Amino acid sequence: MLCVGLTTVDVTQLVEEFPAPGQKVQSLDVHLAPGGPAANAARAVAALGHRAVLLTALGGELGDFARSRLHPVEVRSVGAGGPALSMVAVRERDGERTVVSRNAAGLDVDPVVDPALVEAADVVLVDGHLGPLALVAARHARRAGVPVVLDAGSWKPVLDELLPLVDVAACSASFALSEAEVHARGVPLVIRTHGPRPVTWSLGGATGSRPVPVVRVRDTNGAGDVWHGALAVAVARGVAVDDAVRWANEVAAVRVRHTARDWVEGLGRWRNGG
Repeated sequence: MLCVGLTTVDVTQLVEEFPAPGQKVQSLDVHLAPGGPAANAARAVAALGHRAVLLTALGGELGDFARSRLHPVEVRSVGAGGPALSMVAVRERDGERTVVSRNAAGLDVDPVVDPALVEAADVVLVDGHLGPLALVAARHARRAGVPVVLDAGSWKPVLDELLPLVDVAACSASFALSEAEVHARGVPLVIRTHGPRPVTWSLGGATGSRPVPVVRVRDTNGAGDVWHGALAVAVARGVAVDDAVRWANEVAAVRVRHTARDWVEGLGRWRNGG
C-alpha cells in the first residue's frame, strides 16, 4: 500500500469542555504523535498487518520526530518542508474534537514519484493535500493498473485533474460534489460517510449502505483517516464493496474507542483477536 499526502504532528489535549473565547482550561492529558490523513491511514494499514509505505513531506526536527514514531510504516519524504503542527482538543465526555492546523498550506514539495514505488503497491491511497505529488502518483498508478483510492474529505483544486484517475472516491458528508457528480468525473465507485449514520455507496447503478457500529466514543480525531486506510486494505484484498465498507466501519469503531495515545496498539490487538 502506498499512502500519498499529508503528515502532521498532533498535540492532543484531553479536556472536560472546550474553552470559550478568551478562556483558559487545564487539560486532563496531553499526547504528541504523528497525524494527518495519509499518515494516520498508513499507520492503520500497518496495524492491520498490511505493508504500508508513506510518501509525504517530513523536514526538520518535527519531521525527525514524526519519522521516529511512524515505524513500521516505511517513510519516503519529498522536499524539505513539513510536517505541519496541529493543535487538537478532544472533549472527554463524547470524544468530539476540534483542530487547528496549517495542513499543507505553504508546503512546497518536489512532485517526483519513483514509478517503481507505485508499481510495487497493490493500492495507492491519496488525500489530495500535496496536490502535485498525488497527481503524479495517480498517473503512474493508472499506467501500472494499480487502483487509486481517494480520501475526499474536502474539495481541493487538484481534484479537477485527479478525479478522472481515481477508482474509489470515499467522500465525507460535507464533500462539495454529489455522488452523481463524482461518477460523472469518471470515478466508478463512490462511497460517502455520514458521521454516525450509515455509510452509503454506489457502483455501476447499484447502491447500498452499511450502519456504523454503536460504541463508547473516546476520541474521534483521525477516525476518518483510519477508515480510509481500512477501506484501502479491503480494496487491495479484493473484498466486495458492501463487505469492504462494513469492515472499514468496524475498524473506525476500534479507533474511536481508543485515544491518541493507544489507538494503534488497540487496532493491532483487535486484528490479532479476529
